[in-house]
Parts: sequence; structure tokens; C-alpha cells
Amino acid sequence: MADILLREDSGGIATLTLNRPEALNALSEELMAALQSALDAIAADRRVKAVILKGAGRAFCAGHDLRQMQAARQTPDGGGSYYQALFAQCSRLMTSIPRLPQPVIAQVHGIATAAGCQLVASCDLAVAASDTRFGVNGVNIGLFCSTPMVALSRNIGRKKAFELLTTGEFLSAPEAEAHGLINRAVAPEALAAETRQLAETIAGKLSTAIRHGKRAFYEQAEMPLDQAYAHTARVIAENMLEPETAEGVQAFIEKRSPNWED
Repeated sequence: MADILLREDSGGIATLTLNRPEALNALSEELMAALQSALDAIAADRRVKAVILKGAGRAFCAGHDLRQMQAARQTPDGGGSYYQALFAQCSRLMTSIPRLPQPVIAQVHGIATAAGCQLVASCDLAVAASDTRFGVNGVNIGLFCSTPMVALSRNIGRKKAFELLTTGEFLSAPEAEAHGLINRAVAPEALAAETRQLAETIAGKLSTAIRHGKRAFYEQAEMPLDQAYAHTARVIAENMLEPETAEGVQAFIEKRSPNWED
């Protein structure tokens, strides 16, 4: 039986592939657990500078595994405790991505719907094939995408987010780019190369600085203005004290490339 999550490391970049193509990479309990385990391992791996997350087969991710969810209705409480545990598991997974020290780039194709769209919105960056479709379309089957809307509404404007949540309509990749859900829409044949190039650019920077910056980026976003400036002033001061940063600044002054061990 094939692994439901694949990992490949190259040049400081870890590529994670959702590998349930027959189910459009639906997020089963097992796939979420595998992805959580991989992210936890990457968080502690200083060799990894950036992460690419993609899907095998025809789609990025079609959301939760509805067959698995429906089967839980046969339990004595009608699935109540199962659903609470499932969505808690999903919420932990989605919050792990912005909290990961390394930037995570979604490489998106086909469709990214419901929790699959949530996964894209939870990633730090996203590149999509121009024919990709995005949706939080659970309302079409009577299930409002309440947890996906957390990440979605932190990426795009409230009115557009609410429209998508209440109509079940889809966004095209160019529309997703215009609304800020993804960084760029590219030709399908260029998707892998464009995503890799972005990851390599990030991996080429001082990872200590990226780690400081990513943590502060999300922390300050939830703070009032004065508190955000006070917090980031502390973070950037800490960054300045890093030996590698001292070397980077000196190299700039001396008009040479920095000699980083990082």
C-alpha cells in the first residue's frame, strides 16, 4: 500500500505530497496525522529552509473525507464526539503551518475546496496553476465551512469571504490571486518550476532571519499598532544580535557576499 504522504528533501527544501489521488487527496484522519507528524519533524530540522506542499493526481485537495465522516454517524452518539475530535485535529494541523519556523508554499492544481482551500489559506505562500478552482463550498451539501473560514477570512476581504461561504461558488486562480488567496497564478506546465524557484529563493536567505521574521509576522498581525511595533522592535533587535546577521551587515558594507555557515 502506497504511503498517503510522501516527503522528498533536496537543496534545503522539503516537498510534502498528499498522496491519496483516488480520493482527490481528501484529508482523512490518517492523512492529517501523517502531515502533522511530518510538520513536527520539519520544525526541528535545521537543514530544511522551506517547505512545498502539493497534491498527487488530479487535484491539490478536495477537503475532508466525507465518506469517513459519514461512517461516524453509526457510533452511539451519532458521531458527535468523533466530529469534535476530527475538527480539533484539523485545527491543530492548520495552526501548525503558520507556526512552523520554515515558510510553507502551497503548490496548487486542479481543485482546492473546503478544508483543501483552508490548507492553501493556512500556508504562508501559494502558487497555483491558472486553471485551478478554489471554493469553500460545504454549504452546497448543508455544511457551512466554519473552520475553513478562519484561514480564508484572514487572507481575503470579509465580504468576498462571506459571499464564497454562503453561495458555494468557486474562485478561479486569477480571481484567487486578485483577492490575495494565492501569490500568483501560472501556466499549468510552469507550476512546479515556479514553485520551486520561489522555494529556492527563500532557502537562499539566512534561515535565522526568516525564522525570526515569520514568527513575528503572525504575532504582530493580531496586535494593536503600538503593541505590534513594540514587539517587532524587540524581535529585530534580537535578529541584529545574531552572529550571521553581523556577518551579513558587514558583508554589505564591504560590498561582498556574506560568509554564512547557516
